[in-house]
Formats: sequence, structure tokens, C-alpha cells
Amino acid sequence: MRHYGLTLNLKNDPSVIETYKAYHREAWPEVIDALKTVGITKMNIYLLGCRLFMAMETIDTFDITRDFPRYLEENPKCKAWDELMRTFQEPVSEAQPDEWWARMEPVFEL
Repeated sequence: MRHYGLTLNLKNDPSVIETYKAYHREAWPEVIDALKTVGITKMNIYLLGCRLFMAMETIDTFDITRDFPRYLEENPKCKAWDELMRTFQEPVSEAQPDEWWARMEPVFEL
């Protein structure tokens, strides 16, 4: 099992944040199924202010640079979800030029 921590920001607008949360309370089933299909076994997203933190667990053979994009490419509904979610989001200042969700460095595990 592999673990990932990723972060990005929501736009600093209370209505944007509430809308984003509402979408995630009823995430599209096709998106959930596609995430599982590419090897994501568990995903949690946490919010503090405008900052999102995503914790993912995956199968051992999961490759984030190969499999996360594959979930978007193989399912038009997932691509539509991603495009919609990006209207609420913005990368953190620490993100690399090619990152949307910035990968976080693991520093402790219990």
C-alpha cells in the first residue's frame, strides 16, 4: 500500500467553498468508481480555511504520474468533474509549475 498527501487551495469565497463541499457530499458515482479502478483504495479530503489536504492510499503498483491522469483520460465523466472542480480551486504557491494538487513530503508516520 502506498500513501500520498496532496494540497491545493479553494478560491477565497465562502459561496465557492460551500458549493465545492456540496459537490463532494454527492460525488458523481462514475468518479468514485474510476478512482478505484486506477488503484486508489482510500481518499479523504480535509479543509481548513481555503486550504485542502488530500490523503490517498493506493495499491502498491499505483504510480501517481501515470495512474492519476489515466483516471481522467479513460472516463469523460471524470474529465468533466475535474474541469468543474478546477473552477473552485487554485494551486498553492509551493506547487511546482506542472502541479495542480501539490505533493506533500511525508515527515511522520505512526
